Amino acid sequence: MKVRFAPSPTGFMHIGNTRTALFNWLLARKMGGDFMLRIDDTDTLRSKKEYEDAIRDALKWLHLDWMEEARQTARRNRYEEITEELKRKGRIYACYETPEELEFMRKRLLGKGLPPIYDRSALELTEAQIAKYKAEGRRPHYRFKLEEGDIVWHDLVRGECRYSEKNLSDPVIIRADGTFLYHLPSVIDDVDFGITHIVRGEDHVTNTAAQIQMFEAIGGKAPEFAHLPLLTGKEGKLSKRLGSMGVRELRAEGVEAMSICSFLAKLGTSDAIEPFYNLDDLAKTLDFSKIGHAQPKFDVEELKKFNTHLVHGLPYEKIKQRYGVKEEFWSAIKGNISVADDIKIWRQICEEKVSPKVEDTDFLKEAASLLPAEPWDENTFSQWTSELKAKTGRKGKDLFHPIRLAVTGVENGPELKLLLPLIGREKVFSRLNGETA
Repeated sequence: MKVRFAPSPTGFMHIGNTRTALFNWLLARKMGGDFMLRIDDTDTLRSKKEYEDAIRDALKWLHLDWMEEARQTARRNRYEEITEELKRKGRIYACYETPEELEFMRKRLLGKGLPPIYDRSALELTEAQIAKYKAEGRRPHYRFKLEEGDIVWHDLVRGECRYSEKNLSDPVIIRADGTFLYHLPSVIDDVDFGITHIVRGEDHVTNTAAQIQMFEAIGGKAPEFAHLPLLTGKEGKLSKRLGSMGVRELRAEGVEAMSICSFLAKLGTSDAIEPFYNLDDLAKTLDFSKIGHAQPKFDVEELKKFNTHLVHGLPYEKIKQRYGVKEEFWSAIKGNISVADDIKIWRQICEEKVSPKVEDTDFLKEAASLLPAEPWDENTFSQWTSELKAKTGRKGKDLFHPIRLAVTGVENGPELKLLLPLIGREKVFSRLNGETA
């Protein structure tokens, strides 16, 4: 089996097409198939190399590796070859309406309570009318002619899908400027590259109905389809922020790749959203029958909370590879970080210089004088503060807060009994005495 992720490089990779890429990759991995990256860059005006590069970078960071790559602008000759063949068969025809005329037709039909379906009036044009349009400088756009009858397929998510040709417009496949739209090139590519399964958003369902006839028209076999319900914001609609939220932004905010993958793979399914620490384990759980038909609500704040939960459970080996810290350090601080990069904050506090915040000079000097000799362990802090409590009469926040501020320079954090052995007596002594150490 073979799947493809086919982004248009007209913008950065947002959370919706990240989800599409993920489901395709997981299906290929579960079934032992191939995952292909196809750059659908037929929209030459809006396609940009920076977007294309960003898409590849996002996929690599998510570890959604691909076995094969293609781009549509490199295959124009192939599309033209098939187009000419379909013209000869009468399946593609020229239309001369201007955008303004088409919009007027659309509004007129809607005003009558009718679906805005193209009436195929272009098929009735005489040679004289066509010559007149050409003399006016009109350039035709081209449509694919749908055959009569119902178009039926079994969708892996939606079940049986049925569309009547009478309720569909013949899709425009070539613009007046000669550039191809998405529809036919996608079908030709899917046939030529042997795509067996197409996983994409439910906004493509009507496209699928038309494209099934295109597969048949060029002598190909339609793949299996799975149309995922579209994500909405927590307000119940696709917000502008959700539409622009993508891998770049989430990565910059410290969200883990496996948090994004775990969260998106289970959002809107009957499975619980839980952390996975590698894609192979996540792929084994893929089941299209568990995907609900309702549009799932995506909340970036919920994802960030989930990310914190996942980070707290990150295996030490993964942390060691990325940050090179010792296991006792990770065990001490992991419960007090929101994103993995917070490790750097606590490594600096434990291993580098800190400017102490001195709240009570006399008390801290007394505390410094009572510091026990090394070696230190988890019991050292309790023994030391018990003696300090007896000597000064302080307890609770009055006892612990000045020490924390002086030793770490921050209000909150991991238990001091865990931090002290990591910081060491020399630094603790200097910081208690108001020295940067």
